Order: sequence, then structure tokens, then C-alpha cells
Amino acid sequence: QLSATLQELEVTVLDARMCNNSRFWHGGIAPTMICFQGQHRGSAPSKGDSGGPLVCGKRAAVAGVLSFTSADPTDPLKPPVATSAVKHKKWIQKTLR
Repeated sequence: QLSATLQELEVTVLDARMCNNSRFWHGGIAPTMICFQGQHRGSAPSKGDSGGPLVCGKRAAVAGVLSFTSADPTDPLKPPVATSAVKHKKWIQKTLR
């Protein structure tokens, strides 16, 4: 069931090489992607969270946009993935002009 209240999840960014390991996403993580996991065991983005922001820092800068998770979002071997906003910064600035 989707929540009517805005939710927040504290996450840790994972090493992209680890996420591309054959036990994880098996090479499916591009340099424009950010792989992460919830800081608390079993916490993960859920259905309906795609398109939500991945923010970091005290000033809450957008680092990415949630892209996809596995069928089981809490599967530790298939962590959620966001598209990097930083890697697309020039395109974003050009498009917003």
C-alpha cells in the first residue's frame, strides 16, 4: 500500500565495481548510475518510488533520481539504482534554459 505521507530513507552509496560484480548486477551498472542500500537492514525504496530524488549533503543537493530496484527491493544482492544527476548536469542545465 502506498503511503499518503512523504517518506525518507537514509542510504549508503555502494562501490560501482561491487555492484557490477557477477553476484550483484553483473555489469549492468553504467558510469551514469548510482548503486545504494538502506542504512538499516531491510530498508529499501518501494513500488512507486521511481523518479524520486536521491539527495545528499546538509543543503540537500540532488545527486540522482531513483531508477530501478529488483523484484524484491530488500534483496542485498540487487541493491536499488539511481540515475546520476551529476553525470547529466550539462544536459539538465541546457534543458532548463
